[in-house]
Amino acid sequence: MPQGELTTRIKVLATAGVMLALLLAALDQTIVGTALPRIVAELNGLDRYSWLITGYLVASTVVVPIAGKLGDLFGRKPFIIAGMIGFVAASALCGLSQDMNQLIVLRILQGLFGGTLFASAFTVLGDIYTPAERARIQGLFGAVFGLSSIVGPVVGGFLTDNLGWRWVFYVNLPVGLLGVLVVAAYLPFVRTRASWRDIDVVGSATLAAGLIPMLIALSVAKDQGWTSFEVLGLLAFGAAMLIAFFMIEQRVKEPIVPFTLFKNRAFAVSVLVGFFAALGMFGMIIFVPLETQGVLGVSVTNSGLLLTPMMLGLIVSSVLTGQLIPRIKHYHYLGTIGLGLVMIGLYLIAQTTTSTTQS
Repeated sequence: MPQGELTTRIKVLATAGVMLALLLAALDQTIVGTALPRIVAELNGLDRYSWLITGYLVASTVVVPIAGKLGDLFGRKPFIIAGMIGFVAASALCGLSQDMNQLIVLRILQGLFGGTLFASAFTVLGDIYTPAERARIQGLFGAVFGLSSIVGPVVGGFLTDNLGWRWVFYVNLPVGLLGVLVVAAYLPFVRTRASWRDIDVVGSATLAAGLIPMLIALSVAKDQGWTSFEVLGLLAFGAAMLIAFFMIEQRVKEPIVPFTLFKNRAFAVSVLVGFFAALGMFGMIIFVPLETQGVLGVSVTNSGLLLTPMMLGLIVSSVLTGQLIPRIKHYHYLGTIGLGLVMIGLYLIAQTTTSTTQS
């Protein structure tokens, strides 16, 4: 159905369904963070603490460009629905885990479906809204991400303290099931003429073969050492595969990553700024709860509350930026200001010590 034929009611309901999908994936990344110290204590897995995050992020990182391209070829609605169903199922299984190895494997599975949701949720806006409308809606999507970031740590801490850490996974079930129903009913399915022969299988394989060893190397470097044979070998192999991926993408008809986009300076800079901003934000979401609970002796609930100011700023800035971009000429200054504020915040957090108070 063309954008012009969609009624306001359909647009609103379809957007609400997609926002639920985004909320589902974003909520998990923040709600689990505050529960991680309790999880590793109960399952005796402190030595594998980082893998509960790394496993999820490796799987999500690998699948995002692949799922995004498949959505371009075959329509995004099936991938959003499949992503939500799979994510809900993986969440239920995570809650039933009996040891760290089980939970790590299931977090990897959860990451595959979470990456599918992220890849589809933002790109599906093109099926619903005109280019002029998208900046405003993207601001709302950013606010949903910020809302999940506020609710996640607080709810995660409350559930862990009162019901147990398994409920940080079970809470995904009602949100996901509601999202499936809304998306299935109201999100338009934009058909394409693509076939399975258009899938870049070799490119997908080389991308996975490049990202996985590099991300694993970054994860184990703190234990093995940056100059160890294992780390250097993984980095070298990953780099070789990514170079091969770049060369393959120049020749295929439907590349997973159209590198020609990076010739647009605004696009390239936006990706770079987003990378560094996310690097700092997710680092705080993951490690601030570990420090506050393990070093400062703060309760799980209160450690979640300590992240609230950052998340409130994220919501306000997302909505405000979405409204300002269509209205100001030199909108690129917004990114410069935002990245500068992130750097200041990270520097201040790095100054915390064992004598730092919660206030």
